[in-house]
Amino acid sequence: MNEKITNDTFPVRVLGIETSCDETAAAILENGRALHTSVVATQIDLHAKYGGVFPEVASRQHVQTIYAVVEQALQQAHLGIKDVDAIAVTRGPGLAGSLLVGMNAAKGLALASGKPLVGVNHLEGHIYSAWVHPADIQDPPPAPEFPLLALLVSGGHTELNLMTDHLTYERLGATLDDAAGEAFDKVARLLGLPYPGGPSIQKTAEQGNPFAFQFPRSRLEGTWDFSFSGLKTAVLRTVKEYEQDTRPLPVADLAASFQAAVIDVLLTKTLAAARKFGVRQILLAGGVSANRPLREAFLAQKEFPVQIPAFSLCTDNAAMIAAAGHFRFVRGKTDSLDIDVMPNWPLS
Repeated sequence: MNEKITNDTFPVRVLGIETSCDETAAAILENGRALHTSVVATQIDLHAKYGGVFPEVASRQHVQTIYAVVEQALQQAHLGIKDVDAIAVTRGPGLAGSLLVGMNAAKGLALASGKPLVGVNHLEGHIYSAWVHPADIQDPPPAPEFPLLALLVSGGHTELNLMTDHLTYERLGATLDDAAGEAFDKVARLLGLPYPGGPSIQKTAEQGNPFAFQFPRSRLEGTWDFSFSGLKTAVLRTVKEYEQDTRPLPVADLAASFQAAVIDVLLTKTLAAARKFGVRQILLAGGVSANRPLREAFLAQKEFPVQIPAFSLCTDNAAMIAAAGHFRFVRGKTDSLDIDVMPNWPLS
């Protein structure tokens, strides 16, 4: 297949399904960009008491909601399963039990309808969220231009990928320890802030001084890798010092200083890589890309154009899976019904 079929005469509609962690999601996307419906059933309240995602709870909840979520997405788009051209589903990475729920639902729908099945890498989906726009807008934003540098920042991943074409990834560097989102969650717990840590730290940091503490920035010169464990340890030591001296903990200043350190490292390293590889654009994606100061920092620099998904598309959703699935489908990259999930599937 080729992309000549993606025009107004022959629209290509993809049903996306996402269950890699604690969000049960389904979406209908047309021609790889135009989003008709996106339904997300979140489990945040269920996992908040654990301070993180509890895998068995997540998979059970997916089982209870998956078909209702898919049906709602189809109904909102005024479509039936017969009206979609392919079914895209997250194959990995993610929690094995959660992935299996979405995969089995997608297989069942594909078998019953005869529609092609497309397994999608969750990280690839986050990148392709930058292609998505509401179907009802008159002037869609331009699609990202290659070559581009994609900074993927989420709870489980922080990595830089060079893209020279669709579905072509060269991983330049990744975190050697904690991902940025993971560091946000751990530091939030140290500061007594609720889960999830990213939004809690951002909100608390608004009342703090980002220069109050000079936390370390791990540059890892000579590589494009990241490391946030040292920064997390520095926050821990500072918290313990205050506790030992029985001084009130300056939570807002600590949150603001930590957040500033993370943003500094992400921005500095990404800009250096963009210069080195001569890209046209920078793409920022993943759950942490919803962090407002991070978005503002990338948009404030004028050296490179920056594409950032809408806030609703930064965290896990099925629109991004449908987008990545579209570009696979139109290139003939479909899968058989015997594919299995890949919980540790790397992007490249």
